Amino acid sequence: MKLCFFGDSIGKGIIYDKDKGRYVPLDKSFVKLVENEENCEIENFSRFGCTVTKGEQLVDKNAEKIENSDFVVLEFGGNDSDHDWKKIAADPEAEHGPKTPLSLFIETYKKMITEVKKLGKIPVILNLPPIDAKKYFNWVSRGINSENIKKWLGGDEIYIYRWHEMYNAAICDISSSMKIPMIDIRSAFLVKRDYSDYLCEDGIHPNEKGHQLIKNTLTDAMRSMI
Repeated sequence: MKLCFFGDSIGKGIIYDKDKGRYVPLDKSFVKLVENEENCEIENFSRFGCTVTKGEQLVDKNAEKIENSDFVVLEFGGNDSDHDWKKIAADPEAEHGPKTPLSLFIETYKKMITEVKKLGKIPVILNLPPIDAKKYFNWVSRGINSENIKKWLGGDEIYIYRWHEMYNAAICDISSSMKIPMIDIRSAFLVKRDYSDYLCEDGIHPNEKGHQLIKNTLTDAMRSMI
C-alpha cells in the first residue's frame, strides 16, 4: 500500500529536544512507525511551519505522485490557528488575527480535498492533537512581554486552547460535509489522565510518547478502512 502524507511539523516528526535546546526530527515519528510496522510505503511531504495554503501548493506540485498512491493523508490546522505573538506582545490593544483566517482555512482545505478527489484518490484527514495552553503560553512568551500577551488573551491562557479548538471543530465539519474519513487523534490524547505528558515542553508538539499514541490510533483506523 502506498500513501502520500501532507502536513506540518507534527507530520514531519519534529519534536523539541530539551537536552539539545532545539527542535529535532524524531527517528520514531508516527509516520515512520506506520511505514515500518504496517509494511506500507509513505511519501511524506510534510513541512515545518506548513499552513493549509502551502499544503495546497504541495498537493498541486505532487499530483503525479498522488495518482500513484492508494490514500492521501492530510494534517493541517495547528500553524493556521497560531498567531504572531511578538506583534501581540508589542501592541496588545490592536486586532491580531491568526496566520490563516478561519474562513480561508476552511475554503482552502476544501479546495485541497477536491483536488485529491479529482486525482481519483481517497483523502483522509487528521484532526488536531490538543495543546497544553499554559505550557504553550510560557513557550511563546519567552523573552517578550508576557503580561501584554495575557492582556490580549483576556487574562486567561486557556483562550489559546479555545482558539485552537475552533480550527479542530472546522476540520470535523469539513470531514462531515465532504463525506471523507477523519481519523480522530485528538480523542486519543484527551482520554489520558494528563495528556500533557504526551506533549513536548512547548505544549504543542507531541513527544515520542505522543507519536506512539498517534501511530496506534492511525493504524487501528487504517485497518478498519482497508
